[in-house]
Amino acid sequence: MSLVFPTVREVLALGPVRHGAPRLVAGEAGLDRPVRWVHVAEVPDIATLLRGGELVLTTGIGLPGADAGLRAFIGDLAGVGVSGLVVELGRRYHTGVPRVMAAAAERHGMPLVELRRATPFVRVTEAVHALIVDAQLTELRATEEIHQRFTELSVEGADPGEVVRQVAELSGCPVVLENLSRQVLAYDPARENAELLLDGWEQHSRRIQPAGRTVYDPDSGWLVTTVGARGEDWGRLLLRWPGGGEWSSVRDAVTGAVSPPTRLTILVERAASTLALGRLIRRDAEGLERQIHRTLLTALLDRSRPVDEVALRARGLGLVLERRHLVGVVVRHRADDPESGPTGTGNGGDPGPARLRDLAEAVGQAVREANLTGLTSAVDDQAVGTLLALPDPAAEDRALASFAAALRRTRPESRPADVASIRAAGGGRGVEPGRGAGGLIIAAGAGVGSLREAGRSLIEARQVAEAARNDRRDLPIFRLPHVGLAGLLHLLRDEPRLQTFVERELGALLVYDAQHPREHLLGTLRAYLEQGRNKSAAASAAHLSRPAFYERLARIGRILDVDLDSVDACLSLHVALLALTAIRPS
Repeated sequence: MSLVFPTVREVLALGPVRHGAPRLVAGEAGLDRPVRWVHVAEVPDIATLLRGGELVLTTGIGLPGADAGLRAFIGDLAGVGVSGLVVELGRRYHTGVPRVMAAAAERHGMPLVELRRATPFVRVTEAVHALIVDAQLTELRATEEIHQRFTELSVEGADPGEVVRQVAELSGCPVVLENLSRQVLAYDPARENAELLLDGWEQHSRRIQPAGRTVYDPDSGWLVTTVGARGEDWGRLLLRWPGGGEWSSVRDAVTGAVSPPTRLTILVERAASTLALGRLIRRDAEGLERQIHRTLLTALLDRSRPVDEVALRARGLGLVLERRHLVGVVVRHRADDPESGPTGTGNGGDPGPARLRDLAEAVGQAVREANLTGLTSAVDDQAVGTLLALPDPAAEDRALASFAAALRRTRPESRPADVASIRAAGGGRGVEPGRGAGGLIIAAGAGVGSLREAGRSLIEARQVAEAARNDRRDLPIFRLPHVGLAGLLHLLRDEPRLQTFVERELGALLVYDAQHPREHLLGTLRAYLEQGRNKSAAASAAHLSRPAFYERLARIGRILDVDLDSVDACLSLHVALLALTAIRPS
């Protein structure tokens, strides 16, 4: 990270320097170089003692007399990266510095300044060092404000959208939060055009490939930091910094590279930490009874409590779970529910606490209306689960059908089913086509005969519900046989290891398509694999001539470094394509 230093131009504007009547002799192009320190020297071999970024003050009494020596002196200073050279006239040079010195400084782009009036160097060093300290104090105050702001956000459990908004507000720059597959999770355009910001985002993001966890990419103008916790990264936070304004560009005192100021880097890193922490913390505002339901369901899901204790606490709520046929059911909104927002999961991809509580109440009411008993609570930020306790396995289909019908009745705002009657459920049987609960997915796990196995039924139901959220079939109850490999991959779409697999298998091709958007090689590969590696059929499906299709396949093979005649290689690529579809449905 770059510290904030005054530039040569700013130093020349200081009172003690202006007192010396400064005149720039050469090196105007280097006036914006940062001054890391001020060094007074009267010996010609001073360069060996410098580290770069120094402004050297001298009277010239110890400088070489020969032209070659002066050229070497200037060359050595430029070689170590000094910010500039200030020469006080009157002791060695009376009317001006030698022309050969000025020419050498101009050639190296190093500012050379004459002080035409006697100036106490100590006043110059004091003024410059005070400027450096003041700038660093300002940096520390800004950093403290950033830490305080994001500590408050962490304590409040702010959602990703709010964290991103705060970063944009503090920086005045556009900010984007994306996952590992370059899909936008949240953004704030900072008064810029959001449509232009996100247009072709994935292709644009794939071109930003800096090495390191927090790196500025000068080619694209994006400051990028990785987001993750506990050793698992799940996204990137990007801030577009064009320089200028309050966040003026900082040039490294040694390398001369331009980079964002320290506090801007601290800002994105602190925001990334808040996002990572927020993912680990769940806020809940349910009532005491609902909290107990959730505690017991969670205990069954993660086996955090002995089942005897769960049974005892459930009995205290009037629920008998022992010696019952138990079925886990999970309800969530469909991806194409019009109330679910553009992503199908509500505003910003989250149904919101209020809407989730409403769904929990509807599910609980449906359980009561169907004359069923069970534990009911939200099982995560997107879904509500219920563990139904039935008298025997034969009652399972009838109970599920009654529950689905009751849930539909408790949601009058839901879209009407194509056929109103729900006759039965289970295994995809019995319910007439139509969405039995409007914009909801109802998924059931396999029934089990003991409380020790109840967690497995709940987990299965949650997995089926998650996998079916984009399923277009009109099934009243989704069961495990309804979701195949595509459903499994959809279920795992947020898993970093799956996203890493997709990037490993297809990353090179995705980058190529991003750089050559007219070729659509990914579509060519998809057509080839979907047609069972039948090149003729695939060429026809892709609306390409055979020679053109074969040439594209050969190019794909070179880009991915795979043999497209290999069954194993094509199987791996096909799975990666299905996973990509799950991650990026569009």
